[in-house]
Amino acid sequence: METHSVSKLLALYLVAALFVGSELIQCTTVSYDKKAILINGRRRLLISGSIHYPRSTPEMWEGLIQKAKDGGLDVIDTYVFWNGHEPSPGNYYFEGRYDLVRFIRTVQKAGLYLHLRIGPYVCAEWNFGGFPVWLKYVPGISFRTDNGPFKMAMQGFTQKIVQMMKNERLFASQGGPIILSQIENEYGPESKALGAAGHNYINWAAKMAVGMNTGVPWVMCKEDDAPDPMINACNGFYCDGFTPNKPYKPTLWTEAWSGWFSEFGGTVHHRPVQDLAFAVARFIQKGGSYVNYYMYHGGTNFGRTAGGPFITTSYDYDAPIDEYGKSLIREPKYTHLKELHRAIKLSEHALVSSDPTVTSLGSYQQAYVFNSGPRSCAAFLSNFHMKSAATVTFNNMHYDLPAWSISILPDCRNAVFNTAKVGVPTSRVQMTPTHNRLLYWETYDEDLSSLHDRSSISTIGLLEQINVTRDTSDYLWYMTNIEINSWESFLHGGKWPTLTLQSAGHAVHVFINGQFSGSAFGTREQREFTFTKPVNLHAGINRIALLSIAVGLPNVGLHFETWKTGIQGSVFLDGLSRGRKDLTMQKWLYKVGLNGETMNLVSPSGASSVDWIRASLATHNQQLKWYKAYFNAPLGNEPLALDMRSMGKGQVWINGQSIGRYWMAFANGDCSMCSYTGTYRETKCQLGCGQPTQRWYHVPRSWLKPTQNLLVVFEELGGDPSKITLVKRSLTR
Repeated sequence: METHSVSKLLALYLVAALFVGSELIQCTTVSYDKKAILINGRRRLLISGSIHYPRSTPEMWEGLIQKAKDGGLDVIDTYVFWNGHEPSPGNYYFEGRYDLVRFIRTVQKAGLYLHLRIGPYVCAEWNFGGFPVWLKYVPGISFRTDNGPFKMAMQGFTQKIVQMMKNERLFASQGGPIILSQIENEYGPESKALGAAGHNYINWAAKMAVGMNTGVPWVMCKEDDAPDPMINACNGFYCDGFTPNKPYKPTLWTEAWSGWFSEFGGTVHHRPVQDLAFAVARFIQKGGSYVNYYMYHGGTNFGRTAGGPFITTSYDYDAPIDEYGKSLIREPKYTHLKELHRAIKLSEHALVSSDPTVTSLGSYQQAYVFNSGPRSCAAFLSNFHMKSAATVTFNNMHYDLPAWSISILPDCRNAVFNTAKVGVPTSRVQMTPTHNRLLYWETYDEDLSSLHDRSSISTIGLLEQINVTRDTSDYLWYMTNIEINSWESFLHGGKWPTLTLQSAGHAVHVFINGQFSGSAFGTREQREFTFTKPVNLHAGINRIALLSIAVGLPNVGLHFETWKTGIQGSVFLDGLSRGRKDLTMQKWLYKVGLNGETMNLVSPSGASSVDWIRASLATHNQQLKWYKAYFNAPLGNEPLALDMRSMGKGQVWINGQSIGRYWMAFANGDCSMCSYTGTYRETKCQLGCGQPTQRWYHVPRSWLKPTQNLLVVFEELGGDPSKITLVKRSLTR
């Protein structure tokens, strides 16, 4: 009897504990109807913002997410980056900036929801669109179509992420913050191009995702044919013209573009907040109930994660929170949007409970009225004229509407917000020297004299670059020899012969007998380019070495996995006595990467394993140079950056961690005017013409030690490292 009683008491205790636990966990039901996402049966109008965890450091996450919450956000949106999590088949990485669980828990701790966009194709101006490069070499594979090897790999990674989330109880159905998940990404253009294969693939992807039983709805963005129960969603600068593909689905805007990305050699893009707020209000007045700002914090493409190609290391995106973190909010964008969110939330009950009645107030003016009963009325008064303000009469009251604007009346009487009326001063970026001197510079040469002897591959003809490097390095050497007869006329006062080569991208530096002969570059819009220049040859054997450089792998386009990189056209010499000499199909030698990469000069241990030479003025402006210096961390907590204005093109590391690629490519564009009125496109409101696209490079404070921080720079073109400075970034009004 005694044993039985104890067992009964223990059972009662366990039941009570489970009850208490369930109360603490607070499992959430998430569903949808034609008006909105329903959370625990209640329609919600949700404001979201994209923050990509690898584009900031874990030490920044809490502050970023709190600042997003303070700005009126309900949801944090992030992609999942396959190539960061599975760098080689079956070997997974979820640490540091890729600690996905920690990031989601930080969102949960702040009391926000999360939209997990698994993809696993992400685009995102991210290297190879988020796909690991090894995936390209799976036998028989073809990306993002009805292809068995691709579907097997995609399902495997998706299952890995979903199971991890389940194990950590992170779906809302388990008490976690994840209320939505996305499969695939912006598949509409591919679907149309691929026809039946695309249709079959997207149906398979939807069925595969739903079959994982996450307990939360799935989303497909920019995919009009998204099959049930997928919610198809809109991406773009404006989405007020978007309608879901079924009348029982809510209207979601998964990417409201807050700005635009930058590419080396291009301008910086600015989207006026008046137009962004106008776009959001237009979407809400047409029945939209979920808006996600892409980006809310853009962050930094550390390492070699930038895609494109030619995407800058900065992914600031003109977002409400500056690239450098929580303490730097971009005004007036941050506060003006915060006030917009407040006005929308004041109107939430009416917006999700009724359909609008639309009334004309003039040629370009309208009223959208949501009335769901007594004391539940909201109105949006719009003026679509691009130049003229208007005074309109609504409910026997007069309202002044600036051009290209919407006023929000949460009670159908009092205008609490107008999208064009900004009451916050504009913040200005200041980069202030820290006066922390970079201790003396030392240099190490990338040895070219024995380059041919250290080649790892030889073959007849030209190989595609990524097939050789597998993206383990940006750099691939193409090397060959040519014999010049002593009687050639150019050796006796004639013109030098001209070397011509055709590249599929993205850049090349040409060396003849160890001497630099010139460079050529593609662009994001035109990756292919031709180098042609007279070269200095001597009698006898001449060594030609072409350093081909990838500047990020493509992230968007039909079957971009098949696009080529490297020296892929013809290589020939003109101006010889016997005419053109074609070098294309002769023997070529190949070497992957740089000597400094092989020796890991960027790490403290690797840097100490070689003899560096004290840098002098004579070593400045030379090609293929490694530089190192030490510095102490500056006092304070302001965000830090390196001013690389004195350098050319290359990469930079601090304490072994890659800050990213730098390039002082000057911005070419039209910076003549900017108005918030009229339809916004990325070519509008350009900044920085005639200046380097990116001059400053984010240095996370969490990467620094109090003293003796190792800074390593690899310079391709030539520069003056003595003028590199460490600066503090601040915003002032």
